[in-house]
Order: sequence, then C-alpha cells, then structure tokens
Amino acid sequence: MRFCTESPPRQLLEAMRQFNTRDWYECHETLEDLWVGEEGDVRDFYQGILQVAVALHHWRNGNYGGAVTLLEGGVAYLKRVPTVCQWVDVAAFIAAADRVRKALVQLGTERMALLDRSLIPVLRVVSLPDDGR
Repeated sequence: MRFCTESPPRQLLEAMRQFNTRDWYECHETLEDLWVGEEGDVRDFYQGILQVAVALHHWRNGNYGGAVTLLEGGVAYLKRVPTVCQWVDVAAFIAAADRVRKALVQLGTERMALLDRSLIPVLRVVSLPDDGR
C-alpha cells in the first residue's frame, strides 16, 4: 500500500508524461495497473486522474456525455485526496478539470469541439520544501 506522502512510483511518472502529452488512453492503461492494487487516498488519486484522462479521450472522440460525466467523477475522487499527493499538485489539477467541465457544459454537445485547448489540464509536480541538507 502506497501513501500520498511518498515519492511517485515510476508508473505514475510515466502516466503523467502520457497525460501531459495528451496520450490519454495510454495514461488510462498505465494508471489502471497502479489503481487496481491500491487502497485509500492513493487509490482515489490514481482513479481520479484515470477518469479525467478517459474524459478527455471521450471529448476528443466526440462523446460529450462521457466526457462531462467522467470529469465530474474524476474530480469527485480527487477531492477525497490531500491537495498534494505523491508530489502532484492535486488542487490545481482539480481546478483545471472543473474549468474544462464547465466550459464543455457551456459549449454543449454541438459545439464541444470548440473547447479552448489552453483549458486542458496538466499534471504538475509541486516544488518540495528545502529540508536544509
């Protein structure tokens, strides 16, 4: 069992790279391997990112309902997690995913392709405090 206070595992770093390069389906596959064996906060963390990735995959493929529903679900999982988990800025990611969902709802099914690409979330690592070593 992993904890949010731990360093990110190699698979999470790979999933982050995939997410940030918009390889959302691949990110989902990578995170699914991590998510299945976990419990607690870290499980919710992985599942939340996974659902946001799948939501964006659905958006790109024109599935409005899937995109909006999974953005809501992913954010709900992430809200159960500390604001930083395995060095990832969860709070900023939640805010960005919420902005995308709100923009999609405003655009609606017919105009969803017009989503401002600058709104697409990115997974960022927080700067770690200097421990004085």
